[in-house]
Amino acid sequence: MTGKALNEFSGLEIEPLIADRPAEPRDSSRLLVVNRGDGSLRDRSFSDLPALLTPRDLLVLNTSRVWKARLEAAKTTGGRCEVLLTSPLSADRLSWNGLCRKVRPGQVLNCPGAVEARCLHSNPDGSYAFSFSAPLDEAYLAANGAVPLPQYILKARKKRGVSAPPDEDKYQTVYAAQPGSIAAPTAGFHFTPELLSGLQAAGVKVARITLHIGWGTFRMVRSQDPAAHVMLEEECEISPETAAAINAHRAEGGRVIAVGTSSMRTLETFAAQDGAIRPGRAKAGLFIRPGYGFRTAGAFITNLHVPDSAPLYMTAAFAGRNLLFKAYRHAVDGKYRFYSYGDSMLVL
Repeated sequence: MTGKALNEFSGLEIEPLIADRPAEPRDSSRLLVVNRGDGSLRDRSFSDLPALLTPRDLLVLNTSRVWKARLEAAKTTGGRCEVLLTSPLSADRLSWNGLCRKVRPGQVLNCPGAVEARCLHSNPDGSYAFSFSAPLDEAYLAANGAVPLPQYILKARKKRGVSAPPDEDKYQTVYAAQPGSIAAPTAGFHFTPELLSGLQAAGVKVARITLHIGWGTFRMVRSQDPAAHVMLEEECEISPETAAAINAHRAEGGRVIAVGTSSMRTLETFAAQDGAIRPGRAKAGLFIRPGYGFRTAGAFITNLHVPDSAPLYMTAAFAGRNLLFKAYRHAVDGKYRFYSYGDSMLVL
């Protein structure tokens, strides 16, 4: 079973349930509580979280901030396209890796601010190397870039004929700090400053880590043998203070709750066999799938994920494949809102 693709999830009728905007207020989103011990499912609101947790719980939050990585562009033939910048290739920020559809090596694209981009070559991971006629520094991207939204949100809005308020602030967690992600740690969308204060008042602890989400998180798992999938590395960091806080909490018998797949992957990247966390910086390349043995977290908050995605495989590994499918069928029947702007689960 651990070597098989999660094909059953692709058969769920999810498209009508794709959220095209976040809940307002954020913590009014729904929360499906999934109990691994007895297999039960409970429908709650995310605002109920302080009542569901206790002082023996510690939440691990990813503080990475989404940067303006999307550039609209035009081909010399007049066709429109966009470049999703994934990482700079040179210190002068003239050369970048990026994603772009229907581009070929040697092709020139016209970008905002009278900047030209030349496609140099394709990379083994499916991205492309580009050279730009001017550096894409912080000032340029602030003026000309945009926060990259998942295509399924844009397609849902177009199909439904709806408009939405600007996403620049909404497609961030309220605790986002260090820029570096090209996709948001969406399990954190449901927190508000008031909810965080309520959790603190209830004695729940919070620890902050950083993983800059790149293409690795949303690159689809296409192989029928998931073991063949290569998880692209993403930069992550745990400070000495955070590692000490997590280790002390566990030593006292407390439970660690990873908020989002990025937080979970960071914990597992820095975890020893006994679950103790070491501090430092690393490149997270773990592809976590059913059969994986988790070391640190005892519970998990995560959104409802896209079929064939790495986050879905991780969630199936933590919840158990059969229980997770039961939970997803319940969510579909109950018309939960799916994906980045959608509802979430607390897996206990």
